[in-house]
Order: sequence, then structure tokens, then C-alpha cells
Amino acid sequence: MSNIPADLKYTDSHEWVHLETDGTLTVGITDHAQEALGDLVYIQMPDIGKHAAARKAIIVVESVKAASDVHAPVAGTITAINQALVDAPELLNTDAYSAWLIRMQPDNPADIAGLLNGPDYQSMIDVA
Repeated sequence: MSNIPADLKYTDSHEWVHLETDGTLTVGITDHAQEALGDLVYIQMPDIGKHAAARKAIIVVESVKAASDVHAPVAGTITAINQALVDAPELLNTDAYSAWLIRMQPDNPADIAGLLNGPDYQSMIDVA
């Protein structure tokens, strides 16, 4: 059973989302995703200011096994990237929920309501 914090929202493509008090979103990949990928060796981040379309690839993470896309959970503008992960991608394997990838300003904050809660995400990965 994966570690799934209850205070986050999740996508069916294994991203986690935290709604910050200023209305921005912090986005990362779930513990389940980093386990499936294995040891991460490279992360290609988007440019700050780039507009991301909902459910479209915005980041590439490469592991010793494969490369995988990370998708924007909702449409919005990238406001920050986690430079520490660019320099040391393996931090994502250590703690997937403290090693965020990007922060973004959602076009429509109400879109977050359409994401999965912890129990629903757990059910989804249990079926897979």
C-alpha cells in the first residue's frame, strides 16, 4: 500500500496537488509513481511563465528504467520550479511528497474539485 496523504488531491496519471493559501498549486508525483519509475536520474522542467494545458505533459522525468511524462493537473501558468530536483533528481525517490516539482497559478481554481481525493486515488491504484 502506497503512502497517500489525505490533505492532497490526485490525478489518475499519478500527480499530487496541494492547494496553497495564496491560491497557487504545488504539484509533484505520487509515491506510487516514483516507486514504479525507480531511481530517477534526470528531470526536464518547464519554463517559468509557460502556460500548461490541463492533463497535458509539462515535465519529463527519466529513471534508470524509462522516461515518463508528468501532466498538469489543471490548466494554468507555471510560477516556480524546484531547482533542487533538477540538480538532484534522486530526492524525489526519498520523499515524493516533500519533493515538489512545480508551482502553478490555475486558470480556474474550481477545477481542483474535479481531482481525486486520497481514498479514491488509493482505490484506483489498488485496481491497477
